[in-house]
Amino acid sequence: MDSNQDPNSEVEMLKKLGLDENTYFLVDIGANLGDKRYARDLIGVVNRAKDCGIHKIMVTGTSAATSTESLRLSRLFPSYLYSTAGIHPHDAKTWDNTTEKLIRELAANEECVAIGECGLDFNRNFSPPETQLEVFEKQVQIACDLKKPLFVHERDASEKTVEILSKYSSRLPPTVIHCFTGTYDEAKKYIDMGLYIGLTGFLWKDKSDNGVRKILQDKLIPLDRLMVETDAPYMYPNARASKLPEKVKKVFTERSLSFLQRYCTFQRNEPCSLPITIEMIAGFMDLKPTDIALKTSFNALKVFGLQS
Repeated sequence: MDSNQDPNSEVEMLKKLGLDENTYFLVDIGANLGDKRYARDLIGVVNRAKDCGIHKIMVTGTSAATSTESLRLSRLFPSYLYSTAGIHPHDAKTWDNTTEKLIRELAANEECVAIGECGLDFNRNFSPPETQLEVFEKQVQIACDLKKPLFVHERDASEKTVEILSKYSSRLPPTVIHCFTGTYDEAKKYIDMGLYIGLTGFLWKDKSDNGVRKILQDKLIPLDRLMVETDAPYMYPNARASKLPEKVKKVFTERSLSFLQRYCTFQRNEPCSLPITIEMIAGFMDLKPTDIALKTSFNALKVFGLQS
């Protein structure tokens, strides 16, 4: 969607969807619903997500097991849950020929809409950096071969991430830097490369004067390059944090706070917290939450080919 699109046309779009200007139309591009913390009440988690305005959820695959489970869940909730298939950099050391074959097989299914979560994490190095680099590039190659979007994890590894992605610039499919927590300059580089930025509830604890808050305040990310995600059960958006400016807290609605406070905790975030993240972004950008919700959601529908 064009970030300069007439707001009136967006109102008309909401009406066609059976919504109004006060109702969020949301897509969560990253939730780890295969996590064992949801095993006992997944139906309730999904129903709460629907109740808060989430129309689609992408279930993240981070290993051979979770990628397989992600596809299974997408078939339990067809046209609502979608899957991704990939190996997280923490698990890069598990990669072998069997893993590559499995990722390709999973990705060939129509329910699987992206390759990933894959990438580089030089912050923790749970897998050796040289192994991470090799396994990330193999997954970039798979995405290029299958023409599936890339869902990329990057921590303290922006330079190498850019280096690998640039090698495939002529073939690279749409690529999202998931759960972005980097710097202003890193975000600008990704935007200049034509990539998308995914934001989570991390906003509440961003302390940097050169990080995500400044990126939003300066409107560095065009709205047609922005997506939102919960990364549930992680990245709980703490709406009560003293670090949050009052102008942001004033955007929070009672309805969004109710979902957050009744159903989500630091130990188990849920997709139904997404409205609070939307409102945080809107508060920092001085824009309407409904506008952020609609634009980010249509970006997701377009990039990942989700059925509208």
